[in-house]
Amino acid sequence: MNKRKIVNDPVYGFINITSPLIFDLIEHPYYQRLRRIKQLGTADYVYPGALHTRFHHALGAMHLMQEALNALKYKGHDISEEEFESAQMAILLHDIGHGPFSHVLEHTILNHVPHEEISLLLMHELNRQFGGALDMAIQMFNDTYSRRFFHQLISSQLDVDRMDYLNRDSFFTGVREGFIGADRILKMLDIVDNELVVEQKGIYSIENFLTARRLMYWQVYLHKTCICAETMLIQIIKRAKELIKQGENVFVTPSFGLFLQEAVSLEDFKSNPTYIQAFTEMDDTDVWGCIKVWAKHPDKLLSSISQMLLDRKLYKIILLDEPISDSFLEKIQIDLLSQENVYPEDIPYLMVQGHITNAAYLSEKQSINILTKDKKVKDIAEASDLPTIKALSNIVKKYYICWAKNVYLQTK
Repeated sequence: MNKRKIVNDPVYGFINITSPLIFDLIEHPYYQRLRRIKQLGTADYVYPGALHTRFHHALGAMHLMQEALNALKYKGHDISEEEFESAQMAILLHDIGHGPFSHVLEHTILNHVPHEEISLLLMHELNRQFGGALDMAIQMFNDTYSRRFFHQLISSQLDVDRMDYLNRDSFFTGVREGFIGADRILKMLDIVDNELVVEQKGIYSIENFLTARRLMYWQVYLHKTCICAETMLIQIIKRAKELIKQGENVFVTPSFGLFLQEAVSLEDFKSNPTYIQAFTEMDDTDVWGCIKVWAKHPDKLLSSISQMLLDRKLYKIILLDEPISDSFLEKIQIDLLSQENVYPEDIPYLMVQGHITNAAYLSEKQSINILTKDKKVKDIAEASDLPTIKALSNIVKKYYICWAKNVYLQTK
């Protein structure tokens, strides 16, 4: 069987699958599951075209990894065939540990287990199944490989993961401000002392990249309607878990139910293969299937909020620059309690407050380094003549309050 395939991608055109091993990884059920996990969670409530998946994104990131490594090889850097393949595998599998609705439910379904940790566990399991063929890919993913620039291409402030999701999310949402010149950025990459740098003539492309990232967070990832839908989804899951804990009869699919019944920790994943098996059988369809059934559950909160989310009857949301005042919170509570069948114990599910932060560039985590014409390496904030780059380093924090302004809790 010919395993060197070409995939037609709406963003980049043709993507090459360059080795039989990569083909086999893509064919594996762990990776195929990503077809059933949307990249942007509930963003299609705002942007109807945002229906692309983690499967799309990982393939796109793999394509950009190929382009980046080819650009570095063209500049004379020695990259072996094994390194070339391993870097592709590492980025292909970087999101394999995402659960249903990705980041939205990461800390609701699981007991504060980051998806990166599950990705690593699944990579180790795949490595076992493939006879150690992923050893180098895992080292690159873990930042334990001797040539550090490989990890920087996988996970840093200027990695191919970010480059793909900005372009892909911009394409499928129609938010053009998120488009970046990924091709030019990749051609401007170089290596100094095993660290990734960008040639000075690519500095304006990096400035555009950082600005696009800031704008995409406000317009898509932190859009207030997305936050509202995500908040409702979290309340639905929390209510289902509470009812299950009380011994109520709540429909769940077997794999999803395991995580609603138990607080599964990272140690549980490591010590009991049952949890990894159940996790790899779970995707967005488990959650939506349950919500459709829960919309007819006798519990008024579970059924009402589920039906509201299905029908896009979303909570009211307000974003503010300052913390929500106690007097405003009290006014909302009074309004809620004046509605039929709403009682004080219902308020935590019908009124939720929190905060969001947006930072396009955090140099203290890992800087984006510019290689100047006189061969000096400088942080982008120092090398750029635009004051906006320093401004993009500031963390902007906003506070929100969501509440069910026109809810009618139907008792069954």
